[in-house]
Amino acid sequence: MTHRRQAARGLAAALAALVALTAAGCSSKAKTGDGKQTDAGGVKTGEGVTDKAISLGALTDMTGVYATLGKSVTQAQQLYVKQVNAAGGICGRQLELTVRDHGYDPQKALAAYTELEPKVVGYAQFIGSPFVAAVKPLVDGKDKGLVLPQAWSASLLGSPYIRVLGATYDVETINAVDFLVKEKGLKSGDKLGHVYFEGDYGENALKGSKHAAEAAGLTVVEQKIKPTDNDMSAQVAALKQAGVKAIVISAGPRQAASLVGVAAATGLKVPVVGNNSAFAPQLLGTQAGPALEKMYWFASPSLPIGADTPTAKKLVADYKAAYPSDTLDNGIVAGWTAASVFGEALKKACAEKDLTREGVGKALLTMTAHDAGFGMSHDLGDPKAPSSRESVIIQPDKSVPGGMRTVRPPFVSDAAKSYTP
Repeated sequence: MTHRRQAARGLAAALAALVALTAAGCSSKAKTGDGKQTDAGGVKTGEGVTDKAISLGALTDMTGVYATLGKSVTQAQQLYVKQVNAAGGICGRQLELTVRDHGYDPQKALAAYTELEPKVVGYAQFIGSPFVAAVKPLVDGKDKGLVLPQAWSASLLGSPYIRVLGATYDVETINAVDFLVKEKGLKSGDKLGHVYFEGDYGENALKGSKHAAEAAGLTVVEQKIKPTDNDMSAQVAALKQAGVKAIVISAGPRQAASLVGVAAATGLKVPVVGNNSAFAPQLLGTQAGPALEKMYWFASPSLPIGADTPTAKKLVADYKAAYPSDTLDNGIVAGWTAASVFGEALKKACAEKDLTREGVGKALLTMTAHDAGFGMSHDLGDPKAPSSRESVIIQPDKSVPGGMRTVRPPFVSDAAKSYTP
């Protein structure tokens, strides 16, 4: 555990140093707009907006721990941009999406943010809670560009510019533990294992499992890991020795597959539930596939891509037509939802004749019941709160579109209702 604590401190120190360098480097950088320009129609413009285009950024992971999901998120957003532009754009302008792959590397993530910051009105995607948290002082301080991250850490709440779409990891984990208690036989006095990434994501989820455990009379057995840890054999051995009756995993798809596969092979056949980013349908084609279908569930901030809703059905058809060789997964839902929220904010900002970063941020605050078409209504009126506290429990199932089926529709557990993220 000592080397892990040292690694976590090292990562935090590296991020802090990089943010300091970023701030210093940007202090003298010229902006592309000052928020005082206006077009012929009297619309105020600023960074990332010209009379012909609105530029958005996407800071993604296509080569690191979330490579499969990052690709889906990005392609869904590129599809959204293509369709909006085909319909005439927004405010008489075409949308542009500039993508940078950071590979879940902190230095690359911050370098990509620094590069795009003066060129875009905001970000329709930013994968990685630690990296979003690292740039938060810059975003809240001088940059003020709207960020819709594919990250759900409660540490991101409170910013008027970084807005979490869906339940934060702690709330989501509370809901997941409620599922284990009410539907998988976990009871007072039992031990609950929790395998989690060091950093904002995993440690925020751990707060949720501890809160839920206290309410249900459970004891949490912790196993902290790094994003580079792919073999969960040691963690499974420790949890088996501790006698856990269920496991929560707050990590990536690879770690979830290893955990479930090793647990099944070694006789630790207990229910495992993950956070929303701890599954990719591509895993069903691996050796862990059969075990995942029997032992694994995960919580999600939306219905799955194969949901029976008009939006989901149209998106599936459009995505298959655009990317016929790619697998359907919930990264598509996350990417489309964020892009549609950003697009709606731009439309509202246009109506107010203010496409500056400030104008887009104000427009987002008016969206108190946005329906992205996947079972959830998002309230973006309060920066201190996630847009929803609801979760959906999903089970891997290779027989259904997208490899996922809903086993518990959108709900908020009693423990999550009274919890403050």
